[in-house]
Amino acid sequence: MKVACVGDSITEFSGYPFKLQLMLGLNYKVENFGVSGSTASVDSNISYVNQTAFQKALAFQPDFVILMLGTNDANRATCHDPDITDDYMRIVLAFQKLHSRPEIVAVNSPPIYSTYSGYNNTYLVNNIIPAINSVADDLDLPTVDVYSTMNHSDYFADGIHPNENGATVLANTLYGAVQQYYDPTNDPYL
Repeated sequence: MKVACVGDSITEFSGYPFKLQLMLGLNYKVENFGVSGSTASVDSNISYVNQTAFQKALAFQPDFVILMLGTNDANRATCHDPDITDDYMRIVLAFQKLHSRPEIVAVNSPPIYSTYSGYNNTYLVNNIIPAINSVADDLDLPTVDVYSTMNHSDYFADGIHPNENGATVLANTLYGAVQQYYDPTNDPYL
């Protein structure tokens, strides 16, 4: 069973995909398709859909997709589109069209504790998370609320990126999502 971890630097560098692989065991192959600085919005310098990691994630033909984008969309200095709904939906639809027919979970971004950057937690809560939830509702996707699960500043190294403890909490939360939402009977290869 192939699990694609799709996201930004929180995915790429936190270590949660590695921890998730250890938790899931040898019957799973967890791949990290995170791209630091990437956004769901196409109106940014590092739009996820324009990254090679996106094409590699699609070519991986995952059985399960953990989609955690949105933190960089809450940085008003780099992302100028106030509504990521259509762009987030575009990413989801690209995975839904795959031959592997993956289960996709939409993950609400972790909280932002940084006060010295362009990242804005209020914007994340009022705009980004509702857009993610709207797409999830429209496409009947399960959501994983890591915003609430990780709502402790002790879980973050710099107010944005999880530290070792935060990565463990993130991996545990996403392990629960894989266990809850992955149905191997949907696998077209079985």
